[in-house]
Amino acid sequence: MTDTDATPQVPQIYLITPPVIELSRFPAQLASLLDAVDVACVRLSLSATEEDDISRAADLLRETCHARDIPLVLDTHIRLVEKLGLDGAHLNDGARSVRYARKERGADVVIGAACGASRHEGMNAGESGADYIAMGPLSDTGLGDGALAALEDFEWWSQMIELPLVAEGGITVNTVETFAPFADFFAIGPEIWKVDNPLEALKSLTAPLR
Repeated sequence: MTDTDATPQVPQIYLITPPVIELSRFPAQLASLLDAVDVACVRLSLSATEEDDISRAADLLRETCHARDIPLVLDTHIRLVEKLGLDGAHLNDGARSVRYARKERGADVVIGAACGASRHEGMNAGESGADYIAMGPLSDTGLGDGALAALEDFEWWSQMIELPLVAEGGITVNTVETFAPFADFFAIGPEIWKVDNPLEALKSLTAPLR
């Protein structure tokens, strides 16, 4: 998951799974979506905390994603990445765990860091070895402390820093259109999984990218 070309590019889609999935149904639903829309990366982001539950889901989704040459990263649980044959981990504590994760898992594992609305935290995560950082939310979600990622920080990052920047949280058609010139990826998940047709919701949400 890299974005090293200096030529401005259309941001890619970074798909986040629902926190709870039906193993008998979701892999087929995901496969259908991945066949219909270009997705750069999938993040397995479950509310489950038991290793067996995470492992069963990872086994099914890994097959679905890797058959399409799409990397699958795991939310938070860096120690399970190698065991489950996944491509990396997304860490939710900014820069704090990145250096440890990089040291423990080596250079070949993708490590992302969620840095909230803090450009400074993003810079620290990059210096610690993150492959990408995520900033957000872009609009009010009713969660957290209400702090929003600033458009000015995205613009600054796109001009000054080569490390890929993911826009995540509060994704709307308006924020996609506004942030698209400065983001490398849009992380989309909660915005689409609660409706009857996630594929159509994803297409509508990302219409400004086409």
